[in-house]
Amino acid sequence: MTKEEVQGATEEGQQGPSKKGLKKQQKEAEKAAKKAEKQAKLAAEHQSTEEDDFAKDRYGVPAMVQSQQKLDRALVRVQDLTPDKADQLIWLRARVHTSRAKGKQCFLVLRQQQFNVQALVAVGDRASKQMVKFAANITKESIVDVEASVRKVEQKIESCSQQDVELHIERIFVVSQAEPRLPLQLEDAVRPDGEGEEEGRATVNQDTKLDNRVIDLRTTTSQAIFRLQSGVCQLFRDTLTKKGFVEIQTPKIISAASEGGANVFTVSYFKTSAYLAQSPQLYKQMCICADFDKVFCVGPVFRAEDSNTHRHLTEFVGLDIEMAFSYHYHEVIESITDTMVQIFKGLRDNFQTEIQTVNKQFPSEPFKFLEPTLRLEYTEGVAMLREAGVEMGDEDDLSTPNEKLLGRLVKEKYDTDFYVLDKYPLAVRPFYTMPDPNDLKYSNSYDMFMRGEEILSGAQRIHDAQLLTERATHHQIDLEKIKSYIDSFRYGAPPHGGGGIGLERVCMLYLGLHNVRQTSMFPRDPKRLTP
Repeated sequence: MTKEEVQGATEEGQQGPSKKGLKKQQKEAEKAAKKAEKQAKLAAEHQSTEEDDFAKDRYGVPAMVQSQQKLDRALVRVQDLTPDKADQLIWLRARVHTSRAKGKQCFLVLRQQQFNVQALVAVGDRASKQMVKFAANITKESIVDVEASVRKVEQKIESCSQQDVELHIERIFVVSQAEPRLPLQLEDAVRPDGEGEEEGRATVNQDTKLDNRVIDLRTTTSQAIFRLQSGVCQLFRDTLTKKGFVEIQTPKIISAASEGGANVFTVSYFKTSAYLAQSPQLYKQMCICADFDKVFCVGPVFRAEDSNTHRHLTEFVGLDIEMAFSYHYHEVIESITDTMVQIFKGLRDNFQTEIQTVNKQFPSEPFKFLEPTLRLEYTEGVAMLREAGVEMGDEDDLSTPNEKLLGRLVKEKYDTDFYVLDKYPLAVRPFYTMPDPNDLKYSNSYDMFMRGEEILSGAQRIHDAQLLTERATHHQIDLEKIKSYIDSFRYGAPPHGGGGIGLERVCMLYLGLHNVRQTSMFPRDPKRLTP
């Protein structure tokens, strides 16, 4: 380095850093100042939060409820929040359905089963800024206790079931916190199929719903379906009890296939095998032979059918009826159809809210029925189908498409969704079905249909041990396996008949749904064993 170069470099060092260097230093200084300012602000805020949060006792996450104390505090139901309660201060426990923070206030929708109400937390003399922030951060589906004032609203709140009031929250405590990430969004799960696609919004497929059934059952649609289903069971029991029927309980673990068929689940039973009952058939009939006269039962039925269709389950709830009759099996048909009509009327008159809720997501025509119920003979049904171009023999069973077509033809001609098809060919019915005395090709048996799908299969049963043995032999059934069944008719048995109804199917068809899994709380089919 020459003398001049050294001098130049020294001068440059004395002049200080370059423009670029200065800029960088300035930026760093600004950044440090901002950081210090932010920290000072946060510290000040934290200090003022500690000092100024006058509402700190009005919100939070209290200790887990472990039955530590009995509070003398009445909780109001969301469905009871009407203008009558205006200006009252109430306590309420509900789920946070949605929340939306906006400036110094936070709007919440609080949900309880199929009912919901709008609630508001706003900065004021009851709620601090921190309380609003706390409310806004409560995760969806968390359960909260709120104390709130009920206020009438000028304009109806269309998005809530309680449209005429809103709640002004004064206290809010989280009783049970939901995880931030939900497996499915409730609003997506109740969106009608077509609507989501058009607007590019999500809908939830059936398997996702069933895999996360606990969340799916919280939706307004699911709540309505299973409340209506409970109504079907209640109406079934009440109607039959009034008719003098006795409710019975029958075993589900049995020593031989109840209907002599192969579609049974085998279970190990100590050193031997047993089967899960396909129907309470044998036991219903034994009760008739034991002079109970009219019986019914509500219980699980198991079918080991590898049917992956919209209407088959491997376990479903059977509503079963059996009764002795005086002279003609039509007495049984009339008793069952009247029971069904009472159920339809009870649903129509007492479950409109549920029906309308389901209709929002799954629109369908109202269910139609006649009084007395339409009864067609099998030959009339076959004639109607042939007229519509279907080729079938006199003794052929109805295929599922033909059942549906006949349902449409009956609806067009008679304007009913519910009817009975009587006098089925003997060849397509089980061995215990009583043959028609006037034409041995046919039998004293019947099916009942809702919206063109079978919901009940029934018949007059053979109550004579000799004839029963002959029919079982004709069907090539091992007599040893059904010995106890045949023996129960050797000591005097009244003429009797009955039928079995599938609860889930009745609910599906009444509501016009398209899959029986929607009306089974935790469905079992060949591909699903959980949850």
